Amino acid sequence: MEVLTNAMASFQAILESGSKFPWVGQVFLIVLATLLAAYLMKKLFDRLALKAKNSNTAFDDLLIDTARKPVGVFIWFEGILLAADVVRRVSDEAVFSLIDPIREVSFITIFAWFAVRLIRQAEDLVQQPGVLKKEMDATTASALGKLFRLSVIITTALVILQTLGFSISGILAFGGIGGIAIGFAAKDLLSNFFGGLMIYMDQPFRVGDWVRSPDKDIEGTVEDIGWRLTCIRTFDKRPLYVPNATFASISVENPSRMSNRRIKETVGVRYDDADKVAAIVADVKQMLLDHPEIDTEQTLIVNVNAFASSSIDFFIYTFTKTTEWIRFHEIKQDVMLKVIDIVQRNGAEFAFPTQTLHLLNEEPEPAGMK
Repeated sequence: MEVLTNAMASFQAILESGSKFPWVGQVFLIVLATLLAAYLMKKLFDRLALKAKNSNTAFDDLLIDTARKPVGVFIWFEGILLAADVVRRVSDEAVFSLIDPIREVSFITIFAWFAVRLIRQAEDLVQQPGVLKKEMDATTASALGKLFRLSVIITTALVILQTLGFSISGILAFGGIGGIAIGFAAKDLLSNFFGGLMIYMDQPFRVGDWVRSPDKDIEGTVEDIGWRLTCIRTFDKRPLYVPNATFASISVENPSRMSNRRIKETVGVRYDDADKVAAIVADVKQMLLDHPEIDTEQTLIVNVNAFASSSIDFFIYTFTKTTEWIRFHEIKQDVMLKVIDIVQRNGAEFAFPTQTLHLLNEEPEPAGMK
């Protein structure tokens, strides 16, 4: 941008010193030069982008892509302001006195725009595998990105105010006094802000995690953690927006961080097959020990635990190696089918609720006895 600024300034000096064209001709030349500069800039960035694609790093592509639009806007702003300078020399309108402040503010704003674009695209880039030695998770990248963007915006606002002649020390002093009143008026907003800050620091959950709360009707996948709200996509695909301050006062369960998934089932066998229960239990336990998807390092229990009204019950308590929801149910189905096969192979049957009705068979008295 500094090279383009110097070129535009040199072009303006030439127009002011040696040119005898009327102001309309000078404006035309400036517009023509701006078009030429914009065209050359496009060609230059196209060539740089082509070379960046052949490099081993992704950050040069990021820098070129981020700078393309701000540089183009800067060229057009500078060209328009140079043309306005020409018109100012032949006009006494007071509005042209704003050209210099507009030039300074526009340069600061365009540079801030470039910085914000760079931070936003870098936030997405660092989450891609292979870019960093240790891949950054979405929650950390989002938190750092928002913090850097907020810093750029606040700094830009202060620099613009200083450029326009406002006293920064007075503004900061007013902010300190007004901050007390704002704090009382925006208590809920601030509590949500600090709640979001605590989520970023403690990280009880991250973007993409499945969370639920036993205290509130909250369950779903975290889609975004903002400064005020956290967006959770429920399992019926509806977005649920939860104020961040809510998470400071409720318990949150994060099933996404479970190490295993549990299979806990009760199986009932008929009382008629009581002599076969011990063999069935032993076979089921051995089947689980031999199953490749069952984590035998975790608790594994297969025992008779109840004499129910219509069955002898034994329970299965074990854990799968996977935590993936669909894969877990496939493994659970395979285990249950194997249990069915074991029961049938031992010549037993599953119990189901039954009732036995005993009828008293009384023979009628002979008629002559009465």
